[in-house]
Amino acid sequence: MAKFSIDGIKFDAIYSCVPHRKVKSSDYYHFSEAESLLFEKTTGIKERRVASEEITCSDLCYRAAENLLKDTRVDRGEIEVLIFVSQSPDHFLPSTAIILQERLKLPQNCMAFDINLGCSGYVYGLSVISSLLKNGLKKGLLLVGDKSTISTSFNDKSTHPLFGDAGTATLLSCDEQADSMFFNLQSDGSGKDAIIIEYGHSRFPYNKYIDEEIEYDPGIKRSRNHLALDGVKVFNFALKEVAKSINQCLEYAQISKEKVDFFVLHQANKLINDSVRKKMKVTEDKFPMSISKFGNTSSASIPLTISVSLQEQIKKQHLTLLLSGFGVGLSWASVSLKIGPIPVKLIEYD
Repeated sequence: MAKFSIDGIKFDAIYSCVPHRKVKSSDYYHFSEAESLLFEKTTGIKERRVASEEITCSDLCYRAAENLLKDTRVDRGEIEVLIFVSQSPDHFLPSTAIILQERLKLPQNCMAFDINLGCSGYVYGLSVISSLLKNGLKKGLLLVGDKSTISTSFNDKSTHPLFGDAGTATLLSCDEQADSMFFNLQSDGSGKDAIIIEYGHSRFPYNKYIDEEIEYDPGIKRSRNHLALDGVKVFNFALKEVAKSINQCLEYAQISKEKVDFFVLHQANKLINDSVRKKMKVTEDKFPMSISKFGNTSSASIPLTISVSLQEQIKKQHLTLLLSGFGVGLSWASVSLKIGPIPVKLIEYD
């Protein structure tokens, strides 16, 4: 496993942006009343935010970043790196990060690139941008999000009602007084088929003839251009690896779980996070959740949860957090860090 620490990097602000449109789980056409109740009980999802067709993930990240930059009055000329972490880029090429560099009016000496990661993406992104800042850059913008709703079939009740859309912006800078971050990053490509969009890229290029949907089980109908998710495999993976990853990270950071103010996990579903929490023997109040109102927002879920559930605390005080993302890849990552007081905000894209 990749365990390492990075010191001297400060969080300056975290902003999140979600679409205005709300979609209730109870309104999903393919659910019976009993299925709807069971879905809400196990996943915790009551409603999601769904972007309209013309809004991309980069639009949501742009809105979050633009508001952050204006509110903090940061000198844009000092931002020397922009990283966009997402699995829903604007185009095959060019890099969406470079498009965002121009949209945000950042200087040409700002390096910009994409990272193709989903559920673990925020923690992985933090490790990359912090490493670059540690090596002499002034400030960096980490833009993380997904428009997952474009990837699912409306006729697939195993995926369609799970996902919401969101984009986030995190501003970081060098500060010799900032506390260390302790990372634990892992991956296992043997589990790639657990969460996959099989067709549409180089291995199996997009083909209009495979747009036809296949019925795999009653209520589970999709094409091979759509997201396929094996919920049982994902659940078993999370139950096996997530608590272990968190404990390894805490041990490496030499901090007890009692010293952590909040554990902010990827919002896959309530059952997974409750199972991890019980396995770790941590009280419910230390595991903030945002999934009931926003669904599974993939790479955006950790900063979105901070923006929604910890906004008031982080605005006013210094917090010790343990962040853990896990999912597509398979890939999982944990980081122990200290943060605050900083500006935190949730914005609606209308």
